[in-house]
Amino acid sequence: QVQLVESGGGLVQAGGSLRLSCSFSGRMFTFRTVAWFRQPPGNQRELVAAQALGGSSHYTDSVKGRFTISRNNNDRNTFYLQMNNLKPEDTGVYYCSAEVKSRYSDLISGRLSELDFWGQGTQVTVAS
Repeated sequence: QVQLVESGGGLVQAGGSLRLSCSFSGRMFTFRTVAWFRQPPGNQRELVAAQALGGSSHYTDSVKGRFTISRNNNDRNTFYLQMNNLKPEDTGVYYCSAEVKSRYSDLISGRLSELDFWGQGTQVTVAS
């Protein structure tokens, strides 16, 4: 069972920043596709950002220029979501997700709605 461990959520004022982290202790393989999803209150889960192992990145329009997905250079199975200039509409439960297979294109095109492995979710609340 692959379990991703998230950290970094919390309460922040609008305009503030948070950095979410996602890690996996196993060393048997490298995730070729990593992503962050969020589920706003009363809404469906949505893709926020995704990254392929080669570095290609994708962001949903509402977070472009404010959020950055990245990986740890020394441990490619640890990845982050830097969130700047947060807005109240960014409030929700954020989930990290990953897959060993190269599913980046399928994910960002919408042909694939989820990856194999998930974190437990972390609450992000942005106060106005």
